[in-house]
Formats: sequence, structure tokens, C-alpha cells
Amino acid sequence: MFKKFYKLISNDIGIDLGTANTLVYLKGHGIVINEPSVVAVNQKTNQILAVGMQAKEMLGRTPGHIKAIRPLVDGVISDFEVTEEMLSYFINKADKISKKMARPRVVVGVPSGTTNVETRAVYDAARSAGAREVYLVEEPMAAAIGIRLPTREPVGSMIIDIGGGTTDIAVISLGGIVKSKNLKIAGDRLNNDIITYMRDEFKILIGEKTAEAVKIAIGSVIPVEYMETEVRGRDLLTGLPREVVVTDSDIREAISLSIKELVEGVKDVLETTPPEILSDVMHKGITLSGGGALLTGLDQLLQDILKIPVYVIDDPLSAVARGTGVILDDLESYREALIGNQDELPPR
Repeated sequence: MFKKFYKLISNDIGIDLGTANTLVYLKGHGIVINEPSVVAVNQKTNQILAVGMQAKEMLGRTPGHIKAIRPLVDGVISDFEVTEEMLSYFINKADKISKKMARPRVVVGVPSGTTNVETRAVYDAARSAGAREVYLVEEPMAAAIGIRLPTREPVGSMIIDIGGGTTDIAVISLGGIVKSKNLKIAGDRLNNDIITYMRDEFKILIGEKTAEAVKIAIGSVIPVEYMETEVRGRDLLTGLPREVVVTDSDIREAISLSIKELVEGVKDVLETTPPEILSDVMHKGITLSGGGALLTGLDQLLQDILKIPVYVIDDPLSAVARGTGVILDDLESYREALIGNQDELPPR
């Protein structure tokens, strides 16, 4: 009876708490927020000045006393208080869309292989940010549910979720993760590879936002077509501004080692997958989700190396958030997919 009552007076919110972006799903409305996981803080007063898109625009452009912080590093909370403020901002923003009396029920996606301490940090941050109930789900499982893979059937499915801070490789069957691997090779790592390459090869210093823009514009892992772009930065020899022309082959060279590590990680998971499930994966293929799935040619490269069909889903960026929404629609059915709730989490 209380559950039915709460459904009337509180919202159900799903959160894909990403290193690069946070997406928020509001039941009955779909995905209502997609903003960068960045918070701008005035260090003199400890006051939060901006969250999300506004804060990201401040990255690299703030005076000394204002700091634009990314409170999650490699999918893990590195600054608890700032994460709490960020979650509170997003939950309140979603709550205002559909005003209800009681505090919301929240499902949060976390990377696979998260430790008890890291899990507790996410749980506590969500509770402190205003959630009435908090449930956690591993991101590859949420993504698989979001794209309607047969996660609860006795059939093996494989998904690679490439985010900003982490890549989750998971084999799923009968409502659980059979084998998984979490790699710190994802969008941020590729951005850093480009920054390092530009410094070493072109003797020019560029920022994170510029590196990301170059990756999106001409990044690829196999030759597709000749592409080039102009990159502006600071000349390391003169200290003055300089502009250089960078080609797609430069970016491929910059990120090649990281992509090789990613492929090896996928091979490791396949090598330890039970034969029956491996047979299912070979038949059905591997699914790519997350922002990294949009890297040109990644699906083709994996397919050529692994000899298994590889597919990029429609709208890969929103898969985890959509999955939290499906879970919220039928929490009881997906309870086995959750990695903990307020009753099951380890003690403080």
C-alpha cells in the first residue's frame, strides 16, 4: 500500500553518473538532462558557482580562485562533497520538471568491478543529494537492459560500454554478469594521448577541450578517408600561439597504443567466457555502447580482429540512462541485476 502511495507522490529518477557526462532519466518524461560532469567552485568561499554545461564552459578559463572540477575520475568519486552537490543539482532539476511531495527513488549506474568503498560513496552521495531510496546497477548491465538485449534469458550477450573514464566489457546471461573487465582506457585516456602526441610531435601544448574536439572531428582507428583539421595551441619553444594542421593518421598514431590495450582487454574476457556462452556471442555478435562507440572504425577493427560481428547501437550515449529507466519501470523483475540497495550495501 505504501509503495502505491509513494508512486503517486514521488518521482522515479535514473542517473548515468559518468566521468565525462551525467544523464538523468525521469519516469514519464524520458531523458531530461544530459550535461557534463563538471562543477565550478569558488575556492575562497567554497561556494558552487555552476554545474554541468555552464561549468564546462569555464574549464581552462577561470581566474585563480575559481576552479572547474570534474569530481569523478575513471568512474570513481574523487571529491565526495562536490559530487554530492552535483547530484543534488541534477536531482532537483529533474524533480522540478514533475513536482512531487516526497523525495525521489533513484537508480544510479556505476562501473563494473566497483569496490565496496566506491559503491558506498555513490550510495551516500545520492542519499545526501536528496534521494529517498537508492539502487545501484553496473553500467554494462544497465546499457544491455536499455537496448533490450535478452539479459534475463539463458542466452549469452556481450556488451562493451566505452565511457569517458572507463570501458566496461561484460558478458551477460540469466540476469547477471558472467564475465567482466573494467579498463581505464576510454574517452579521457584518448584525449590525453592526443595532448601528449601534439606536445611530442608538434611541440605544441593544447588543452583537454581542444583534444576532445580533434578526436570527434577526425578521430578514427582505421583509414577511412583523408581528414585534416587546424589545431591551435601554445608553441613550447617560443611560448607564443601557433596553429598546425593535423591529419587523421596523426590521431590514429596518437591513440594506437590505447586502442591496442582495449582490444587485448576484450580478448581477455572472451578467453575466459564459458564455451556455450561464447557460442551465443559468436552467433549474436558484440554490442558497442557509450560515447567511445562513436569512434570511427572501432566496430570494424574489433570485427576484423575477433572474427565476431560487432554492432554500434542507435544513440549509444544514452544506453545506460535508458536502462535505469527500464529498471525503474519494473524494479522487482530486475532486482537481481542490482548490486545493492539500502538494505544490502556494506556497513559504513
